[in-house]
Amino acid sequence: MNESGIPSLALVTGSAHRLGRAFALSLARMGYDLLLHYHTAEEQAAQTKSEVESLGVKAHLIQADLTQPEQIKSLFFVLDSFNFQFSTFNLLINSAAIMPVGNPQDLELKDWDSALDLNLRAPFLLAQESAKRMTAGGLIVNVSDIAAQKSWSRYPSYTVSKAALESLTKLLARSLAPNIRVNAIAPGLILPSDVVTPEEWDKLVNRLPLKRAATLDEITSTLEFLIRNEYITGQTIIVDGGYSLI
Repeated sequence: MNESGIPSLALVTGSAHRLGRAFALSLARMGYDLLLHYHTAEEQAAQTKSEVESLGVKAHLIQADLTQPEQIKSLFFVLDSFNFQFSTFNLLINSAAIMPVGNPQDLELKDWDSALDLNLRAPFLLAQESAKRMTAGGLIVNVSDIAAQKSWSRYPSYTVSKAALESLTKLLARSLAPNIRVNAIAPGLILPSDVVTPEEWDKLVNRLPLKRAATLDEITSTLEFLIRNEYITGQTIIVDGGYSLI
């Protein structure tokens, strides 16, 4: 709810599962109506929608392949045409991402392009389209990763895309000020990916100064902080349990 008493509307990309889903539920608890983007995980997205609506807010699913610029434009056509009765669009969460595996010597071109297209170009295009519509001001939050500060040779395209996303965050924050703020959240270890074995995950977690992975609440509370503190822009908030110290 904004100061005028009109419900706020947020677009969350990659909202079907993992961190995107957690952000969506957190925003619903804050009273946001939601546009829930998904690519192929229709069943999981429908479950997210059901959980969001159980919290008393409105939600609508939008399917799109964000690596295709024309589908991003179609997504905003849905946003413009869907009747959220008096909601004000003022929050974009760029959470959708892909993490191809392959060292720099043999990473295939398609895996390089897919990571850069989804993790970097899509947030840029989504920010462009969102800025046109955030006429009363707003907030864009890019979901980065502690990988942006590391040299993860097993995930070169992912690491490069997240480092560039943090640079884009600063550029957008400067160019869209003062009406629109742009920040990023860089989590450390939260949920293991499909390409990490339980043994590898335990080894990574035990290296951390805090000796545990983050909870989803510890990440989503960072989003809540960025929403409430309107004097922060152009910043990447690291929530990594000390991973950046090692």
